[in-house]
Amino acid sequence: MNEKTIPTIAHKAHPWHGIELGPNCPDELRVFIEIVPTDTVKYEVDKVSGYLSLDRPQKFSNIVPSLYGFIPRSYCGSRMAGLTNEAIARYDVKGDGDPLDICVLTEKDVTHGDIIVKCIPIGGIRLLDHDQADDKIIAVLKDDAVYGHITDIEQLPMEISRRLVHYFTTYKDIPGDSKKRMNFISLYNAKVAKDVIKASLEDYNELMKGKL
Repeated sequence: MNEKTIPTIAHKAHPWHGIELGPNCPDELRVFIEIVPTDTVKYEVDKVSGYLSLDRPQKFSNIVPSLYGFIPRSYCGSRMAGLTNEAIARYDVKGDGDPLDICVLTEKDVTHGDIIVKCIPIGGIRLLDHDQADDKIIAVLKDDAVYGHITDIEQLPMEISRRLVHYFTTYKDIPGDSKKRMNFISLYNAKVAKDVIKASLEDYNELMKGKL
């Protein structure tokens, strides 16, 4: 390694706090991918260390239908929850206290997570985990040969949208237990998705004020 190739920062950036979203946010994002469709265990970033950790084995047959991760420097707090409360005419929904989740559609076989990808948000799924807002932003990989032209969820084949909704409304269910944990509220378009992203970034700034 010569002097020109030595990085100016000698440590790995924390995926939640240290990754830049890019200059065109929220129209285009750099996001962190934790899980890919071939994973047989659930990986999740450890919020303290920033390293990818094994959360649990996938006990049942659900397979994540896209790249799945979160938007850096986002947080599901009061502003995020406020959008859900407004949409469903409630006042008691809270944020789930995590970064905002995102699924990224691509025709390519990405073999592992722990990566950063550039993507375009096209919509989202409004979900409730008990009484907590747990939105999933839907995005397409930038310049993807199959999905790259899509700019809004209305352009996405309905079968793909249904597959995503089915996964996220069943992936926490336990076979034999009739009680559903995840409740589907609605799909929303790219404009609403960008409003949700902006709200989550504001929630993050409030959460981390004076801490970074």
